[in-house]
Amino acid sequence: MSRAPLMPKATAVWLVENTTLTFKQIADFCHLHELEVKGIADGDVAIGVKGLDPVTGGQLTREEIAKAEADTGHALAILESKVDVQVKTSTAGPRYTPVSRRGDRPDAIAWLLRYHPELPDAAIMKLVGTTKHTINAVRERSHWNISSIKPVDPVSLGLCSQIALDFAVQKAANRKKVVGDVEAPRTLIPASEVEGTTAHRMAMEEREAEAAAAGTGREAELDADSVFARLKGLKTDDQE
Repeated sequence: MSRAPLMPKATAVWLVENTTLTFKQIADFCHLHELEVKGIADGDVAIGVKGLDPVTGGQLTREEIAKAEADTGHALAILESKVDVQVKTSTAGPRYTPVSRRGDRPDAIAWLLRYHPELPDAAIMKLVGTTKHTINAVRERSHWNISSIKPVDPVSLGLCSQIALDFAVQKAANRKKVVGDVEAPRTLIPASEVEGTTAHRMAMEEREAEAAAAGTGREAELDADSVFARLKGLKTDDQE
């Protein structure tokens, strides 16, 4: 089956009004139901729709119409366009950003670089609809308007959805885990273990004092034993 003409219902209206083609021929050409074409002829369907001439539109020739009118079994053949129009289905590359929002992109880039450094440039380009050159300019603070750039959430600016941002962040995190470039979880170090701090010096002095006290106790214990030994020795001498 050939492709449908542009504005098939308006084309059907014109063919009903200006030709003697059968309802079936018109329906097959316009990809409509035969009863729908009959409704157009009866004035029950497409009320107020202005007919579209397929001849001036380059979709039919008058010779093709005349041939179909002479033979009710002949199916109308639409003219193929001489221009090869290729429809781009790939979604790769920067996303289109409305002109009114393009001035907000540096602020969004600054926010993403600050709060989500794990995002690759390609993800930022897709989220905000920018270029690698602009990202590097903001990162290196060489952007022409760097003095006015302030980090702003791209979701609040309307440059991307929260779902898209969350997905990009999660994807970047998962990729980092797979590569094995995961930072060890950072924990707080007690101030007493950080050299050069007052707390560290106080802890060291306290440990030295405890060690000295322990040593003094042992010395005192040894001195007591020697004293008792001497006393015992003296007592023995006196008995003799």
